[in-house]
Amino acid sequence: MSQNAHAESSHHQAAEHPRTFAPVTLLLLLVLSVFGAIIGVQLLTTLGVTPNTAIIGAMVAMVIARIPLQCFARFRSIHIQNLAQSATSAATFGAANSLLLPIAIPWLFGRQDMVMPMFVGVALAMLLDGYLLYRLFNTRIFPAEGAWPPGVAAAESIKAGDQGGKHAALLSVGIAMGAIGSWFKFPMAALGTAFIGNIWALGMLGVGFLLRGYSMPMFGIDINKLYIPHGMMAGAGVVALFQIVKLVRPGKSPAPSRRESPSVLPETQNAQIGKTLRFGALGFAAISVLIALTSGLYAHLSLPWLLAFMLYAAFAAFLHQMIVGLAAMHSGWFPAFAVALITLLVGILIGFPPEALAMLCGFSAATGPAFADMGYDLKAGWILRGKGEFTAFELDGRRQQLLAAMLAFVVAIPVVLFIYKGYFAQGLIPPVAKVYVAAINAGVSTEIAKSLLIWAVPGALIQWVGGPGRQMGVLLATGLLINNPMAGWAVLIGIAIRSIWLRVGGEPARNKMEVLAAGMIAGDALFSFFSSVLPSGKK
Repeated sequence: MSQNAHAESSHHQAAEHPRTFAPVTLLLLLVLSVFGAIIGVQLLTTLGVTPNTAIIGAMVAMVIARIPLQCFARFRSIHIQNLAQSATSAATFGAANSLLLPIAIPWLFGRQDMVMPMFVGVALAMLLDGYLLYRLFNTRIFPAEGAWPPGVAAAESIKAGDQGGKHAALLSVGIAMGAIGSWFKFPMAALGTAFIGNIWALGMLGVGFLLRGYSMPMFGIDINKLYIPHGMMAGAGVVALFQIVKLVRPGKSPAPSRRESPSVLPETQNAQIGKTLRFGALGFAAISVLIALTSGLYAHLSLPWLLAFMLYAAFAAFLHQMIVGLAAMHSGWFPAFAVALITLLVGILIGFPPEALAMLCGFSAATGPAFADMGYDLKAGWILRGKGEFTAFELDGRRQQLLAAMLAFVVAIPVVLFIYKGYFAQGLIPPVAKVYVAAINAGVSTEIAKSLLIWAVPGALIQWVGGPGRQMGVLLATGLLINNPMAGWAVLIGIAIRSIWLRVGGEPARNKMEVLAAGMIAGDALFSFFSSVLPSGKK
């Protein structure tokens, strides 16, 4: 362990966590936030996906720390590097998924007058998203001990850069494996995730990947065109929401986890969760009212339909956030695009007019990515701060991470506002936005409605049987929504290796396995990021 790491770990209880708004740190976070926002927008519009740039932010801080000037020495702190990765990833997902994608929908729909009302609404939703996960992190709904695989990868990368030795060597091996596998188009991040996450949840995810990938070539059935994944996610998502509500109802509460502070009584945690969920529900309701009134939807809807729109939009945004967060925590994947499409399809079935559907879809799509990304970053910080061993330091650090992420969100807002017209004018529009608009224009047939209702039943049953701790229904539906059979094989192979490794090596092997897995995830992410950026959008 390096002298710096030893000093930090020895004084966690007494030390003050580095401040987000310390001048030099603030300057770095501002630069990284602008960089992250531009990268997110560029890759979403050219490739259709948004990479996790958290590790990039940490690497920049590590490199700057090596500059032989006294003002840069502070960046050797693993906690400042944690703030750097938090700001970078928040800006990336915030700018691309929470801001640019939603406003592309009314733009494509030919209603440029609705772009600014949408922009204001989704910007507020993004800020609310991040705050809610901050409040819910390390509760029974979103425990710090949850998998959060990209967060583990970021933390282990930062630790390895600081400590060196065998830890860094094992991580380096993992990074090399991840990069090589990614070169050969094998999803090493999926293999690494299988070493970290809940086996039941990941098993269902892997099965879902395989069913989606091979249903057509083996059985001649396109489950996506039959809307089987969408129906299963709708059923599983509704049950998941009821399970969350049940967790925080007054009554018998489960015992705190071994990492949970003994001072946090279950009843106190219930009150905090309930208060946070109520605040979130009211916040989304207020934003839906704002969007409806400022976009002029009252001109297209009667008063009862306007009220119905406001209620459904708030519910859809809230449910979308929870489903995306749960999937991200257990697997590292969050099916934000697909779940937004599900809420849109249900909105079409309800009978909302096209203008209302465009605003509904954008609002729903905006919630979830910032929520999930905040979970990844807080997981990384929780590991680096001692996994909750030092309560005051942990809470202080978590608060600084919130400030770093909120700073990044605030920076992303003017960045997107400044560049979106230029991008859209060149035809650089997120591909998934075109899917949403096509769905609005096409409508939903009776057959689609029937399929959604039929397949919601098994989705709900699987989610109910698995319980809130495994999220089997949500993860199976996530796999079914993503056409990536190789990821299915990677997950199942990883689960098999994990089982054998732990059986042979016992519990002491777990840490080595997790460090190697973190390297695989980091290597896959780094290779994917640089291979996307270096060709400058030629792909």
